Amino acid sequence: MNRAVEPDTTYPSATLPISTDGKLSLDPKKAREFGEELSGVYCFAEPFPHIVIDDFLPRALIEEIYEKFPREKLADDKYYENNYAGLHKRQVLPESCEERLRSVFHFFNSAPVLQFLEGLTTIESLVGDPYYYGGGFHEISRGGKLGIHADFRVHSQLHLNRRINMLIYLNKDWDPAYGGNLELWDRQMTANVATVAPLFNRCVIFNTDADSYHGHPDPLNTPDDITRKSIALYYYTASKKVYEDTPAHSTMYVTRPNDAGSDKRQAIRLRIENYKKDWLPPVALRALAKIKRKKKA
Repeated sequence: MNRAVEPDTTYPSATLPISTDGKLSLDPKKAREFGEELSGVYCFAEPFPHIVIDDFLPRALIEEIYEKFPREKLADDKYYENNYAGLHKRQVLPESCEERLRSVFHFFNSAPVLQFLEGLTTIESLVGDPYYYGGGFHEISRGGKLGIHADFRVHSQLHLNRRINMLIYLNKDWDPAYGGNLELWDRQMTANVATVAPLFNRCVIFNTDADSYHGHPDPLNTPDDITRKSIALYYYTASKKVYEDTPAHSTMYVTRPNDAGSDKRQAIRLRIENYKKDWLPPVALRALAKIKRKKKA
């Protein structure tokens, strides 16, 4: 049975400890700890792992992003008029923006932000998307909507598995009458379990599984001069099959035809060590390592 869920305004308030003095910076260890502190909320959330965080970015940073949001049309903007599959939607690619905004998006793909997300979600080895495929700034105009959906699973250009969405809203003084709430539905599409208003500096992060159903399907009811703005960032992992099918040896050194002496001998020795890793089972490698240690003793 479907049920309406009123937007909840009691979400945790936690600001990612970013230094905004000049170039953006974030200590990886602190970022990881920040994520781990919220991990329990994330991992056990219904209808699928997610979290809503208010006051997510430092005030100076979110205000700067808001002021620099590209309100005029840019050359590489994409527009969607697909009714249920995205109506009155504008996508702004980060690389089309001015330099400061480009640096902000690059920061969102940086190792410290990935550390925060890994600590939060317990998903290791996350990768950002330098192409921002489907991401960047999103803007929805009056009457616009996006139907309930589960996101694409594979990055068609990088061949990576999509795992995490991070949305940051940029809507000041948002009137509840405008609508535009994000809905999170259960995996059987029988109930709307969570409804999230797109309030300024509110961040929503969630797993993108095959049945992580979400969207804002009701037409936006804003005045003509007000739009629903957000930052959309997607994160991925590589397939383990690639790792398993590819020899995991170290750097493979070779020498030039006329090289001789110690350089050539060392290159040969290093290649032999690599071939051992490819050819010998782990038990044999451990036995050889033990013999080497005894010889050195």
